[in-house]
Amino acid sequence: MQKIRKGDRVFVLSGRDRGKKGEVFKVMPKEERALVRGVNMVRRHQRQTPQQQEAGIVSKEASIHLSNLALEDPKDGKPTRVGFASLPDGRKVRVAKRSGEQIPESK
Repeated sequence: MQKIRKGDRVFVLSGRDRGKKGEVFKVMPKEERALVRGVNMVRRHQRQTPQQQEAGIVSKEASIHLSNLALEDPKDGKPTRVGFASLPDGRKVRVAKRSGEQIPESK
């Protein structure tokens, strides 16, 4: 089970975008990286192709390492670490270490 998943609200802990918040829209577990909307923006030169009519310089998100992200606490909205707990029915859920609150499932 992953600590950070698609749809989670996260804080950036280090790098040039430190302190920014955003929503995770793609996680790459094998590379231990994630794409966060509006964070770590880079400018790419893009050539015109039959599929992509637009050419020029395009801004898009670059991946950021998972160790540089912290989940937003559901109780007070501050950065928190993630732990795991098992419910009486046997399910494993994510909990915020800061407040002990269960992290709601995204999607």
